[in-house]
Order: sequence, then structure tokens, then C-alpha cells
Amino acid sequence: MTTLAANRPAYDGKTLDLTGKSGNRAFKNTLASVLITLCFLVALIPLVWILWTVISKGYGLLADAGWWSESQRGITVRREGGGAYHAIMGTLIMSLITALIAVPIAIMGAVYLVEYGRGTRAARVVSFMIDILTGVPSIVAALFIYAVWITVFGFNRVGFAVSLSLVLLMLPVVLRSTEEMLKLVPDELREASYALGVPKWKTILKVVVPTAFGGIVTGVMLGLARVMGETAPLLILVGYSKNINLNPFDGFMGALPTMINQDRTELALQPAADRVWAAALTLILLVLLLNLLARLVARFSTIKSK
Repeated sequence: MTTLAANRPAYDGKTLDLTGKSGNRAFKNTLASVLITLCFLVALIPLVWILWTVISKGYGLLADAGWWSESQRGITVRREGGGAYHAIMGTLIMSLITALIAVPIAIMGAVYLVEYGRGTRAARVVSFMIDILTGVPSIVAALFIYAVWITVFGFNRVGFAVSLSLVLLMLPVVLRSTEEMLKLVPDELREASYALGVPKWKTILKVVVPTAFGGIVTGVMLGLARVMGETAPLLILVGYSKNINLNPFDGFMGALPTMINQDRTELALQPAADRVWAAALTLILLVLLLNLLARLVARFSTIKSK
């Protein structure tokens, strides 16, 4: 043993360098970084292009106070003037009704799947139906509500019917995102609450949901962004009105997507083209504003570790 130790070469500090990279590995790493960066830039090009086009062509009318306070009543495609107040309010009202119906159902459904129904047959059925709803086109949802609301029950085409069809589109988005957020809550938090004798329902209400609140709000905003720009339900279930109508249960209502659709066939006329681009930019700004407000609420409502 003494002889072997004496004949062993001294360690110079360079023989076992495990942190170094061979030339081949370094090349592959650089190549992957370049490809990922290029893919990011390629994906960014259409987004920047769309935003630049909409902003450059639509900001003019948004600077006018009348755009936010007047309707298009009495305004023809060849005539300048008027605003989008009727369409903005119609979009917000129908989206609010959609959220009031879809969000509670989606959150309770996600709570059931994560907290109560793991591995059960009922949970698998619910999950399967949500997967089907995720792929349903908006026109199919609109036709289904048309068949039930108008054909079966005999009700008129109104804004509330649009909200019902949008619920079918928003529900799977919010439920799936909420489900994933609830799964990310550590089981240790649940077990600590149970160890203190807190009932399961109160643990979910006071610990699990508040912990995942930020992600839940993000999912709600994704769902709203998904439905606020839908046009097919508006065309099928409610007619477009240039007048101000704030009652979703009576008469036609204006909305930003249908306002765009109203003038899109007359883009050769400058007043109509300006209104189309301004309405598109307004819709983008509404979604952006709702996202900022939601993030602000989530920031001050999430449980913070001390």
C-alpha cells in the first residue's frame, strides 16, 4: 500500500476538470441558443407588425373625446364623426355577464377535480367534457344557444343570449387554468391546515384558493380575452345597433367586433376604414386594461409569506 501511494502521480488540479466543455458541446450549446433566439424573433415579428399596423391606423380617432362618449347613431359609412361608446359598453356588459356565469362554475369545477374527484369516474367524465368544450368553435356554441334560446323557448335575439354562448367558450379556459394552479399548491399547506383541525372546505376556501389566486385571475383574463373578440355569436344571436342600448335583455346591442364587421366592407371609404382600425385598437386596449387591473388585484390579494 505504501509503495502504490508513493508511485501515484501528484494531483495537479487539472486532471479532473468536470466543469469544462468540449468544443463539440460548446458549439451545440451556441447553436441551440441562436436557434431559440431566432424562433423568438420570428414569433415576435407578426405580433409587432399587427400592433404597429393597428396603432398607426387607429390612434387618430381615439384621441377625440367624442369617440369615448358618442355612438354611431345617424352616422353613415361615408360620413365622419360619431364614437364607439355604444360598442364599448355593449362589449363590457356582455363580457361581464359571461364572467359572472362562467367564473364561479369554472372555479368550483376545478376545485372538485383537484380536491374531491381525483381518480373518480365522475371526474374523468367532467375532464373529458371540458376537453371537448375546449375545441368547440364559437359558431357551434352560438348555433346551440340559438337552437335552445330562440327555437325552443321562443325568446328574442338579445345580448344575454350572446353571453350564454360565450360562457361555453370561456368555461374550459378558466377551468383548466384554475385546475393547474390548484395542483401547484403544496400539499404541505393542506396537511398543516388539517393538522390544526380545520375542515376541508375551509382549508380550500382560506388556504388553497387564496394561494392560487394570482394564477386563477390570470386564467380569468385569458378567458375574457378569448371571448371579447368573438364575432360569430354576435352575428347570430343579436343584431348590431348604432344606438346606445345598455339592456342585455331587450333589443339589439352594439359591440366592438360587430362594429368592425359593420364597416369592413367599405374599407375603400376613409371614414369607414378609420372607424374599423379605431375599433380594433379600442378592443386591444380594453383587453390590456383588464389584464393590468387583474394583475394589480392579484398582486395585493395573494397570500404573502412572512
